[in-house]
Amino acid sequence: MSAPTTSPAPAPSGADHRRRWLALVVVCLGMFMNALDSSIVNVALPAIQRQLHLSQADLTWVVNAFLITFGSFLLLAGRLGDLVGRKRIFLAGVAVFTASSAMCGLARTEAVLIAGRFLQGIGGAMSASVIIAIIVTEFPETEERAKAMSAYIFVAVGGGSIGLLVGGILTQALSWHWIFFINLPIGVVTIVLGRALIRENVGLGFREGVDVAGAVLITVSLMVGIYAVVQVPRYGWLAPHTLVLLGVAGVLGVGFVVLESRLRTPIMPLRILRIPTLARSSVVRGLLNTGMFSTFFLGALYLENVLGYTPVQTGLAFLPLSLAMGVLSTGITARLVARFGNRAVMLPGMVLGAVGLVLLSRAGVHADYLTDLFPAYLLLGLGAGLSFMPLLSIAMHDVPKEDAGLGSGVVNVSMQVAAAVGLAVLGTLATDRTRTLVAGGHPVPDALVAGYHLSFLVAAGCVVAGLVVSVLFLRGPDDAPTDPAERQLLEAENAGEPLTT
Repeated sequence: MSAPTTSPAPAPSGADHRRRWLALVVVCLGMFMNALDSSIVNVALPAIQRQLHLSQADLTWVVNAFLITFGSFLLLAGRLGDLVGRKRIFLAGVAVFTASSAMCGLARTEAVLIAGRFLQGIGGAMSASVIIAIIVTEFPETEERAKAMSAYIFVAVGGGSIGLLVGGILTQALSWHWIFFINLPIGVVTIVLGRALIRENVGLGFREGVDVAGAVLITVSLMVGIYAVVQVPRYGWLAPHTLVLLGVAGVLGVGFVVLESRLRTPIMPLRILRIPTLARSSVVRGLLNTGMFSTFFLGALYLENVLGYTPVQTGLAFLPLSLAMGVLSTGITARLVARFGNRAVMLPGMVLGAVGLVLLSRAGVHADYLTDLFPAYLLLGLGAGLSFMPLLSIAMHDVPKEDAGLGSGVVNVSMQVAAAVGLAVLGTLATDRTRTLVAGGHPVPDALVAGYHLSFLVAAGCVVAGLVVSVLFLRGPDDAPTDPAERQLLEAENAGEPLTT
């Protein structure tokens, strides 16, 4: 085996050039539905609780049902894209997501809504798992790929803050049902245009058999693990419920690795984990997601519970974050990467994100938006816009084309698992801190703010930890060593082979 190399691709014709960029719009529409749905539900939860008469514990399943299936099926769906065709998996996922959105919108009972959310997670995983792989294969040229990745990152991250605003408007103006119905026209347009514009890859096929056991093991392992994590706010980290489920997930995960190491045609070839840029960037991405994505959940709670913002005002408050990312995604980040390299752009972005979180940890009970919150959200938007795209480019740079779907799945799993774990940890920290202060006689608003402050500081620490890991261990494709011996060592490591002398 030799290290993956990137050879110059022939210049596309004018028609194919237009088709590729239109195809990017289509896959970004699919990602937009996922990003929108991940946050749009949050502002509608009180209305859903009132109409369906849900308890607080039952209400969490409206969010957790999606998280569990979405995170669990990403690796399996990504590998299926490699085997049977990424376009096929993407369009099937959008179809499942659109149909289940209609199911959620029409729901009149708790059972139907939660079942619809489970199905939405499966459809979302199918479409999201192959998007990065489609982008990588459609845009082999470094400069164009950077621009395409910028657009994807903006949609993936910016869609969350847009979802808060759209969810608030729809819930107040119409009803919570419309936060799901809004997906229907987007889904139909995505399917119609996707069939015409997305080019299908030649799947590896099932000629040498299907690793059914491996697919079941990894999916169930992730499902049990994510379920344990999202239930932590209810049971606690050291509760038998949590420890037993995490232990089961760990045993299943070990069994999966052992099985994959012995099969000739595994569902997840373990060579993918020996690609240093993919593995190490997944650690950095997990830390970055834990820190930056806490902003939406904890920030929304702070704005509504402490400052008394309405759902619409909460959505508007996050606009600086979305707009900053939008401006950077127009090609600014891509041009900066082309000139200075991935790490030179990514590292300052992570610093800006950490500073933004520190500023949020200082916002008080009577915070002024323009002086206290606007700078924080602006810095977070700049930080995300500068760091996520280079990090994604580093992750996928050395992944062979035939494994691009699996690499895309690894990228997405690292993001989703980190988001779930981070949310559980930071949410628990905030809750415990608040309860302790209230029990000690502190006013509720002050106690709430203290809890959010602690979580924002821990989130900033996660981003700083990601920064340290990046500096010490993450070598980007533009940071290749010039020394021949060091370059040979890196190439052998990339190939997963022992270095011969």
